Amino acid sequence: MIAMDGVLVIDKPSGMTSHDVVARARHILHERRIGHTGTLDPFATGVLVILLGKATRLSQFLSGVDKEYEAIIRLGYSTDTGDRTGNPGPHAQPRNFTEQEIEAALQSLRGDIDQIPPMYSAKKVEGRKLYELARRGESIERQPVRVCIYDFAAITPQGQLIKDNLDGTFDFHARVSCSSGTYVRTLAEDFGKRLYVGAHLAELRRTRVGDFNLDQAITLDQLKIHFGEESIGEVLLPPGAALSRLPFVHLSGEDVRRANHGREVKVAESEWADGENVTMYDAGKQLIAVGRYDARARSLRPHVVLGEGSG
Repeated sequence: MIAMDGVLVIDKPSGMTSHDVVARARHILHERRIGHTGTLDPFATGVLVILLGKATRLSQFLSGVDKEYEAIIRLGYSTDTGDRTGNPGPHAQPRNFTEQEIEAALQSLRGDIDQIPPMYSAKKVEGRKLYELARRGESIERQPVRVCIYDFAAITPQGQLIKDNLDGTFDFHARVSCSSGTYVRTLAEDFGKRLYVGAHLAELRRTRVGDFNLDQAITLDQLKIHFGEESIGEVLLPPGAALSRLPFVHLSGEDVRRANHGREVKVAESEWADGENVTMYDAGKQLIAVGRYDARARSLRPHVVLGEGSG
């Protein structure tokens, strides 16, 4: 059986929390060391990156990566949660919007923007999760958070810019590329405000987390099949896949031994910035450690070790 050290890209189903998905994967794989790198709301679907075994030590490098989504924003009323799971507010008949009005609303929400974290979120304020307060009917002041919306654009299935629903609402399909920490629910609400109509997030599918996308994702049922057929190696990505954006170096045999014991490794002069993270591989392209570059000493000091003897 292949060592359970690596990355799984799961296509999370609707109706499960991210914790539920991890628990199900742990049960399927009989692997104790397992965790995800960023939650998805229970109603949302799509890319959920799971780390196994020694690769769980790499979660810090994935917590702040960019993400992409496909969303359906329903225009006509808002909800108290900002998504379809909440209690609806008053309905208002939305009018037919022009392409120019929609593009102006989209453009106003691209780039660096400030978002107020929603009350129904896992964000903590003074040690308390906001959604726990919201469920008790409490609302507190939240400080705005600066995020970056790299792309916010229309997706037009069957050439329709907006779909007219039977209940008088309109559905707008959008693609969102954004920095970590962005609340797409809040983006949906703000989009509605730009059009002077209540809005909420009706559907959300995450299509990319960093360098991991839906093309690599498998369902939990497919994971069970691969494990049962002992073909898990076909879908389990190596730990280094989580660090593909970092610079790297290949170590000699002696330097591998030093890195495995957390000792500094001398390197040739490089263009790395002082304090920059660098991945350290052996001759067989196995990830040994992540080191922090010391420009003055021209060395790498391992601060995350995955190689043999690292436990």
